Amino acid sequence: QVRLVESGGGLVQAGGSLTLSCAASGSDFNITAMGWYRRAPGKPRELVAGITGRGRVNYAPTVEGRFTASRDNAKKTIYLQMNKLEVDDSATYYCNWGLRHDANCWGQGTEVTVSS
Repeated sequence: QVRLVESGGGLVQAGGSLTLSCAASGSDFNITAMGWYRRAPGKPRELVAGITGRGRVNYAPTVEGRFTASRDNAKKTIYLQMNKLEVDDSATYYCNWGLRHDANCWGQGTEVTVSS
């Protein structure tokens, strides 16, 4: 059974940084692709970064060069280092198992608010 717990969200000024973490439970984590998604009010859900089991990452163009996704397979944890944050980065960020949209493949979300 998959369980994902995000942490690290908060309020930060534009230009600042935050690091999100997602602790996962579930088998075969080390070979499972993981994702960071976000959803802002009134906007569709967006894939921010997808990371393969080996750590290869694809980023959304909106965050390329500012965000860095990584994973520690021994700790069953993925991270999202967010630098040069912009007001438009404000959203609830979700960890996702397997880049699947099943209801049981999502964490509860962590809120990021970037003030101007």
